[in-house]
Amino acid sequence: MIRLRIDVADVQRMRFAYSPLTEIAESLYRLHDTARHPMLERWLAGTRRVLHAPDVDLLRALVPVQGNIANFLGPGAADTRTTVEEQLRFVARCDPTRLRDDLARVWRTPLPDRLRRELDGDDLPKRAAEALRAYWRSALEPLWPRMLAVLEADVAYRTRRLVSGGLAALLEDLHDDVSMSADSIDVLSGPPDSEHRLPGSGLLMVPSVFTWPDLVVDSGRTGNPSITYGARGVGALWHDEVPAIAGDPLASLLGRTRAAILRAAAVPVATTDLARAWNQTPGAVSAHLTALRDAGLLTSWRSGRRVLYQQTPLAASVVRACRGDPRTADADSTHPTT
Repeated sequence: MIRLRIDVADVQRMRFAYSPLTEIAESLYRLHDTARHPMLERWLAGTRRVLHAPDVDLLRALVPVQGNIANFLGPGAADTRTTVEEQLRFVARCDPTRLRDDLARVWRTPLPDRLRRELDGDDLPKRAAEALRAYWRSALEPLWPRMLAVLEADVAYRTRRLVSGGLAALLEDLHDDVSMSADSIDVLSGPPDSEHRLPGSGLLMVPSVFTWPDLVVDSGRTGNPSITYGARGVGALWHDEVPAIAGDPLASLLGRTRAAILRAAAVPVATTDLARAWNQTPGAVSAHLTALRDAGLLTSWRSGRRVLYQQTPLAASVVRACRGDPRTADADSTHPTT
């Protein structure tokens, strides 16, 4: 069990952050794993088709399936404004010896010769950053606006929990392995009897798309103490977004545009995102969103300067019924409350 000893200063300075580099590392972990990930099958298949061949061996050497994620792929997330370029600059500036030492600790078996050769040379940090950047652009950047909407919805939900019930309420449904005692956060998974007192700089909470269903705890050895956890509603991110076609029951019920909007809102979406994706005016999209919200099919809430929209449980049931999927919605696990 991992036990994080906390005091008032840690709670007062607690904040949320997004880490694009964590999404890169965790998604590569899933990509290299031979186990089946049914929820990710379409993304995995599409990503394997677009990966640039020269980078594949280097990416396999940087993120092995045999162990944990290397330390140099963890730091750099400071808040919800952290960009992938900021984090990749950190990777490019790493000492090559430290980088190789980090990788030696996470590889549980000797590297195959072809992968070991990829890690030779003092230019390794720069090559690693370039390979990770190319991977991000082909595999994750097109998905990032939708991923970001899921992360924003999770932070909005967690913040409301924190305000209404304190840290215990925030952690209550974070992960099955996480619990809270009088002065500590306890995580069942992890090395036995591993106890750390946080330095009072605040705990960083990092929601993630690709970390689910795992949990990553950093006691502060490589930066800010942090807990990286699976964001709520991540399953909706992978729903098939089939455009309305002739004979589509949902399009017959709502019209083609509103049916497409409702399907897209399986994860939180903003007016400008939809307008940009479909080359429509924000005003036209806003009118459809308002009509769907007034009909009880969308819920909305403000996140910073943006208003996000997402299917209500009723809408999720209607969408599934129109594609012949009888599964029942779980509103508490996939939809934020307003």
